[in-house]
Amino acid sequence: MKQTTLFFANNPQWIEQFDITSLLSKLFDLYDPSGIYIVDKAQRVLYWSSGMEKLSGIRRVDMLGLPCLPGYAITDSGDNTEQPVNIAQTDDNKIEVQKTVCVLHDKAGAFAGGIGLLTAHAAESGLAPKTSRESNQNFQGILSRSPAMQAVFQIIRNAAETEATVLVRGESGSGKELAAKAIHNLSARRDAPFLAINCAALSSNLLDSELFGHVRGAFTGAIKEHRGLFQRAQGGTLFLDEVAELPLDLQAKLLRVIQERNFIPVGGDRSIDVDVRIVAATHRSLREEVKYGRFREDLMYRLRVVPIFIPPLRERREDIGLLLWHFIHLHNAGNFRKIEKIDPHAGFARLCLARQYPGVT
Repeated sequence: MKQTTLFFANNPQWIEQFDITSLLSKLFDLYDPSGIYIVDKAQRVLYWSSGMEKLSGIRRVDMLGLPCLPGYAITDSGDNTEQPVNIAQTDDNKIEVQKTVCVLHDKAGAFAGGIGLLTAHAAESGLAPKTSRESNQNFQGILSRSPAMQAVFQIIRNAAETEATVLVRGESGSGKELAAKAIHNLSARRDAPFLAINCAALSSNLLDSELFGHVRGAFTGAIKEHRGLFQRAQGGTLFLDEVAELPLDLQAKLLRVIQERNFIPVGGDRSIDVDVRIVAATHRSLREEVKYGRFREDLMYRLRVVPIFIPPLRERREDIGLLLWHFIHLHNAGNFRKIEKIDPHAGFARLCLARQYPGVT
């Protein structure tokens, strides 16, 4: 610091060629995403960086010239102090930041205000580069810092250590397939295939053939033998999405596979042994489906040996900013129009929900 002071002292003409306001603004912008602000001796805000806008969700135009909030105050006794503080954001969330202050004095030595620097953890701010921001919140491709999701991750880890059948329940778009992939990737079956099928996407006949395969001549158009998903996933994991939509006749066939570890292809006359782990998923309550006769009770118990419930995004609002900036980075990587910041009034939840739940407006 002494060398810098002496340099400017010996070269005053260099520093004098700049507008001091512009120079300071450019200097502070180098510290984005850290939040920098300046207050005068009356605690009125003189400067509010773009990093402060992002951290607090409060726009610069709404702060300049106004008294700062209590958590941002700088007193004459606080020079070069560091302390953790919690700041509220416009979405009612609170994040912990490190507050560092530098007290300013005028030429007469009187207190004139101060400069504050707020530094958030990369995971908290949602503003750091993707690799650092997501490093501690990325569990097998699932981004979250919600305590509820941390509990889900632990169940996934525990389930992966077993061969038990898993039933994942959650709303559409909540990440059920990602959870199934995580179980597979963490299990001893990770080097074998992971295959998935949506049970609501095919008719009963097509679903039967796709799951269990068929022999040549089994039906019109069956000109050659077809290996079903159970055969192709041998040694690995088969993910049955929307399993509640499975027709009753196929439910009986699935129950046999789980119990006996073998099945008979459509049109076949001999059973085929299979070693496949099943992870099923649904957005419905299987108990309700059983109650109304649409799902077999014995199959329900076979599927939900390890039940996992993924909470919807509206119940883990702390993930909204994390997901929002994740999708912004994906967008920017496409070399289209670059997004650098979000207006606090743009509707964080709406944008993130639209990506998490297609059709939400």
